[in-house]
Parts: sequence; C-alpha cells; structure tokens
Amino acid sequence: MNYQAYDYLARTGQMMNEGLSIFNDIVTHPSNPWSYTWTGRLANASLETAMRLTRRYDKLGFDIEEVEASDGSGRFKVREEVVLSKPFCDLMHFDRIGHTDKDKVLLVAPLSGHHATLLKGTVEALLPGHEIYITDWKDAREVPLDAGPFSFDCYVTYLIEFLEFLGKDTHLIAICQPTVQALIATAVMAQEKNENSPKTLTLMAGPLDTTKNPTRVNEFAHTRPMSWFKNVAIMEVPSGYPGAGRKVYPGFMQLGGFISMNQKNHIQKYADFFQNLLIGEQEDADRFRAFYDEYLAVLDMPAEFYLETIERVFKNNEIANGTITYKGEPIDFTAIVDTPLLTVEGANDDICGLGQTEAAQNLCKSIPHNMRKHHVQAGAGHYGIFSGSMYRKNIRPIVTEFINKYE
Repeated sequence: MNYQAYDYLARTGQMMNEGLSIFNDIVTHPSNPWSYTWTGRLANASLETAMRLTRRYDKLGFDIEEVEASDGSGRFKVREEVVLSKPFCDLMHFDRIGHTDKDKVLLVAPLSGHHATLLKGTVEALLPGHEIYITDWKDAREVPLDAGPFSFDCYVTYLIEFLEFLGKDTHLIAICQPTVQALIATAVMAQEKNENSPKTLTLMAGPLDTTKNPTRVNEFAHTRPMSWFKNVAIMEVPSGYPGAGRKVYPGFMQLGGFISMNQKNHIQKYADFFQNLLIGEQEDADRFRAFYDEYLAVLDMPAEFYLETIERVFKNNEIANGTITYKGEPIDFTAIVDTPLLTVEGANDDICGLGQTEAAQNLCKSIPHNMRKHHVQAGAGHYGIFSGSMYRKNIRPIVTEFINKYE
C-alpha cells in the first residue's frame, strides 16, 4: 500500500467515524430511555468500539495547567511556550509561573513515530522539582520540501543548538531512541570544550549497544537488507499536505510495527474496553481511551534520519564499535570527563534489552566512578521506564536525586 492509498482509506474511515458518532450520540443521549437498557449499552459499546477503529488520531496537547511545588509550598500555574522553533522541532518550555528555581532540564523526546506528548507523564512528574524544556518533534509531512532534509547528524546538531540556547547548567535527559544523539552531542561538546555542555546526562532505555540481549526490534533490523527499508518502508507524502513530495517513514507503518509486536495484547484490551462499556465500568474505559488516544496518534519521520538510524545504530552498531562519526569526524566518548552519567533500564524491556543502555558506562571511561550510576528497575517494561506508577514511585525520585546531587 502506498501513502496516497492509505490516505484515501484514512479519510474514508474518518467519514464513517463521523456517521457512527452521530448514531452513538443518539443512543447515549440522557433523554433517550433506551440508553439505560442492556440493549442500549450493547449498542453504545459496539458503536464506540467501531468509532475508535475508524478514527484518525491527531496529536494531543500536553495540557499541564498547574503543578505542586516540590517543597509543598503550594501549586504553581504552568504556561507552555515555544522558546525556539526550527523546521523539524520546537523547543517547548513549561514555565512554572512564580517559581524562582531555574533548575533547567532538557528532556529529549524520541523521534520514533509517536509525538512528544507521549512523555506527558514524564514531564508532569519532573515539573515539581525542575524547570522543564522538551523537544517537540514535528510531523515530517507538515514540513515543506524547501526546509531541506533532516539527517542523523542534523538531530545531533539540534541538541547542541538547544543546549547552547539554554546555556550553562542544563541537565540533559534522553529517553529511548535519542539516547544515541544525546550521548554523541555530549561527547562533541566535550571535545570542543563547549561551556554549555550538559551539567548531567541521564540516558533511559536506549539502543547504545544493540548486541546486548537483542530484542525483536534489533532482530527485525538485521533480517532485512537496507534495500528493503528503502523500497518498502519509505514513501512519499501525498498531495494535500505542506510536505507533499517529501520522503518519509510513515507513522502508520511505524504504528503497525508497534501493534504487531503485541497484537494479542492489543486485541484483548479492545475486548476488555467493549466489556467495560457494556457493564458500565467507566473508570477502566476512561483509562483505555486516554492510553489509546495518545498511542494511536503518530507522526511521519524524515526518510534520511530513519534510514541512517537503521543502518548506523541497529545494523552497524557504530556507537559500541567505536566507528560513530559526526559530520565525518570520529567521536571520542572518553572526552567526557566531568559530566555525571546516569543510565536507567527496565528488567522487562522488550524494545531495548538489558545492557544496551548500560553500555554508555563503559564508553564514558573518563567519567569518575563516583559520578556514574546505573539503575535497573525490576518489573518495568519499556514504557514503564518513563510513564506510569512505577516511573513516578521508583524512577523519577532516582533521576531527581541524581540531578540535585550536582546542583
């Protein structure tokens, strides 16, 4: 299926969704006595499930309006603002109005299919104690062709420019895919003795050495030649979008890959959602809606960045092999000597296997041992590393303690 054909199907599905929505509004209207019967609940469960299967999911907002102060002194209003805009990414700031502590944290969100809002829970948990900035990556289909390409090295350049914009004493946290670029950017800035190098570096669940406990993601990259990725995974943005003609790895293909990894689990969740609607378990149904509204909202990735990531990170394992470069120049991770390093992994991570992120500890040999820390969270899967109750109770306090230690 090419992108144009998918777009037609998606638009048709959206029209069906709107029709189903009208019927569901009638079925569930409080003035409709039938809505309170078992038959009415069955109709509602069927219609809403069908609506969710035909809906086109758009990017959600962070919508963080206020936050509790870390010292318990009260609540602060939060204002979201874009402080620096580039063709493929906005640097977003969560300004805690009236808060005088300017402990800056640059949170690097993955550019791997989902929007940065997937890290809403991460931001909310960190905000009480830190001034948070996040990389809000743009959907490549919305970026005009005249903005040029976006490569692997461009990503690193963006991070360096963001750190220079924020200035000294900025703590850098990268989650999943961008642990690679965050580590490279830190090494490049260290080699150049850049005064805006990160004050601390936290890498969470990232593919720094993909030979360690390979997962299905790693195996998928190795079982197909680069020609397959170029000919099958890469498509051209159709007409009707600002980025028409741009080569991308479409978000719908990325989402298909995510779902196929846990297909039975997703089917069961939809079945449970149907049942919850039928028996009136609204709290469980609301949790389902909140998760899938975010999970099913995806973006297109620039083709050059995606292909280089497959080749350099997953196939060639260039970071662990010592062959990684930036703008053609080799990277020396031993140049990082005074940036404290924290690595975090989940014991049950099925996307980044155990040891893949910890590899940074061996690469950064010049950092004193007392400035390095590694944490493995028992029972945590990939998403549990940066979201949910396990992250809030166990991992976020470790990250905050690590950052505060070097204030």
